[in-house]
Parts: sequence; C-alpha cells; structure tokens
Amino acid sequence: MRSLHVSGPLALAFALAACGPRGVREPPTLVLMDIGPSINRQYVEWRRQALEDFTRETGIVVRQLPAPESSDEQLVFDRQLLEGGATTPDVYVIDATWPGTLGEHLLDLRPRLGAEAAEHFPALVANNVVRGRMVAMPYHANVGILFFRTDLLREYGYRDPPGTWDELEAMATAIQKGERTKGDQDFWGYVWEGAPYEGLTCNALEWQASEGGGRIVEDDGTISVNNPRAIKAWDRAAAWIGAVSPPEVLGYREADAENAFRAGKAAFMRNWPSNYSPSQGSASRVRGRFDITFVPRGSGGHAMALGENALAVSRYSLHLDEAVALVKYLSRRDVQLARSRLTSLPPTLPDLYDEPGVLTANPYYAPLKMVFLGGALSRPSAVTGLKYAEVSRAYFRAVHSVLTRQQKAPAALASLERELAWITGLPARAAPRARRAPTP
Repeated sequence: MRSLHVSGPLALAFALAACGPRGVREPPTLVLMDIGPSINRQYVEWRRQALEDFTRETGIVVRQLPAPESSDEQLVFDRQLLEGGATTPDVYVIDATWPGTLGEHLLDLRPRLGAEAAEHFPALVANNVVRGRMVAMPYHANVGILFFRTDLLREYGYRDPPGTWDELEAMATAIQKGERTKGDQDFWGYVWEGAPYEGLTCNALEWQASEGGGRIVEDDGTISVNNPRAIKAWDRAAAWIGAVSPPEVLGYREADAENAFRAGKAAFMRNWPSNYSPSQGSASRVRGRFDITFVPRGSGGHAMALGENALAVSRYSLHLDEAVALVKYLSRRDVQLARSRLTSLPPTLPDLYDEPGVLTANPYYAPLKMVFLGGALSRPSAVTGLKYAEVSRAYFRAVHSVLTRQQKAPAALASLERELAWITGLPARAAPRARRAPTP
C-alpha cells in the first residue's frame, strides 16, 4: 500500500478536513487554495472582503490554505493533494496550464455552471475544457503585455510605443544610451523573465510564435520547434543579453523584472497586468510615468501568452454543492466588477471592459478586450496533458542554453525536437503555420 508523507501546508489541509465535532450539524466550511498574487495587496484585501461577503450571503464559511510561492511548487502540491484523494481543499485556483494535468481529479462544472460560463471570454472557457469536461471556471484573466516609460519615450522623440521587435530593440538601445550618458550606468533598455522556469516558456513562446515559428506543440498534436523562424526568434533574444538587457536577466523572474522597472532602471518590461497597480504605488519611482501596450509583433503577428487563473472544484470534496456555489459567486459579474475597480487583475467577462468605472480605474483594459477575444496565445497544456510540465521544462532549458551561449539555436532546437518527441510520442511538423493575433 502506498504511503503519503504529509508536512507543512499539506498537513494543514488534512487537519482542516479532520477537524470539527462529529454528529453536530454546523454551517459548512470550505477550504480554498488560492495561488493568486499574494504580493498584490489590493487583491489580498479584495479577496478577504469577498469571502466575508460570501459567508454573509450564504452562511458558508471559507478558510484559505496558503499556497507555495512558485508555480512549479504549487502544481506539485496540488497534485500531491488531489492524487492522495484529499477532501480539502474543496476549491482550487489553478493556473492556465494545469487543467490537462489535474483534470481527472476535478468536477465537471458544465452541467452546473454551463450557462454562466457562456458569458465569459470563449478562449478562457475553452482553455479549461479537457476531453469535453469543463474542469474549471474563468476567474481572472492574464496575458503577456509590454510596459513602457511614457516620459522617456517623449524625451527621446518617440510618439508611440514599439510595435515590432525591431522597433523595441532600436528604442531600447537609444534610450539606454541616453540615460547612461546622463550618468545612470545601471539603466537598461529592456527587462523580462529569463530564468529557467515557466515564465521563460511564456516569453520564448511569444518570441517564437510571433515569428510564425510554431507553438511548441500544435493543436493537431505535431511538434513545431525546429525551424528557421524559431531559430531567428531565439537568436534575436540571445543578442539582447548584455546589449539592451542586463546579464542578470538570465536569473529574473516576474518580481525581479518588476523591481528593476519600478526602481526606474528600465525603459521597457514584459510582464503581466497584475503588476500595473503595484507599479503605480507610492513606493514606485515610475508612478504616473508608464503605460502598457501589446507585446511587439514579428513577421507572424502579435503573440501574447495567456496566463489565466481559474476556479476548480475537487471531485473529492465533501461539500460539492457549497464548493460550486463559491465558484459561481467568485466568477459572478457583480463580484468581478467590484474586483476590477480595486485591483489590476483583468476580468473574464467581456462586457466589464466597457464599464466606465472599470476603465477609469484601469484604462489599460481597453486594448486587452481585443486580445482575449482572439489574440491570446495558449501554451500547449491541453494537447500534452500530464506531459506538459516535462514539455515546458525541456523547452525553457533549451531556450536558456541559447541565452547563456551554451548552445547555438539550431543545435538546441534540433535537440529539443527529439526530446519532445521522446516525452510526448508525437511527430514533428516540418513547416509550422504562422498564427496571427490582432494588430493594434
């Protein structure tokens, strides 16, 4: 018989499942595992208030279980809980790439919330469908975006942010040179997430797909990495290191890029919308001096990685009806409307992007609506299922080897193609098709 070692948050989850007097009917208590941005104070405060309001409305108490910090650790933790048949947490907030991995342990929400799901962005709903089962409900949307310093663009004579990768390089180079001439030797043109982890998969997929170099694994089950367009995209990024991006970017995660940008040490940054409000905080040196736009396009158009979080119900929950009620509540229009007015997390309901109050609080929402309606780029988690973590790990390690000059792009991509075929058992595609996203 297989034994399951429990410690830390995992032990707490089982303790919560076991606590409470037997035979006494009390208001049900749910456990929520939220991987939401803990560094976003506005979101943490909104969530606390929302859960209290849910309890007042339904009588159902919700306890929150702390999640590990990194997405990789979070997925391992969730799998450990679900594969062990844990009855808590009842509700999980899951990443955009997890439905295929966790789907068999999650309740099919379509019979209960199908009508509500139809009101959300179709692409977000589709991302949570595994073999015909809707295993999660869109909670908040996310997509890769480009932050840029509006004051520096004006100072150096640029009317608009960069629309292409070539324009980004040229503008980053000119602004960096100018700022260093003024004495800021630590200033860089462009910061992004270059550490070997899932964030690098998002960045590199945007480079590659925007050049028409494929999506790693296509929806038809073919591998699309080893081609001239992908080589061009990876080589271009490698040339940024030490030129417009600091050598330290090879170890940057989201928070590292955010810190550099907020400190006023970069002209451009690739990140997520959840960084918008914190960058407007009182401690930010770029407060009121930046805006956002689409990630630059290549020859294949724009490609911006989807980073959705969704709400899922464990099949092993002892309170399925109450858990579904919490999912329905947190994804409801009035609840998302309140969240959108207080936080920078984009809603998953299209009509909220037309609300004057929401746009006043988050003016950058306007272009995001078009992205979610057709331009967001899903990572190949649905087609690779349980193998996605291995696929992504192989991908970001290969990219990192090129960025660090350990391998040349042609050799790294040829080797990656063979590794992905071995991991997935899928065939390679000779000529990937370009996937275009809307042009702003």
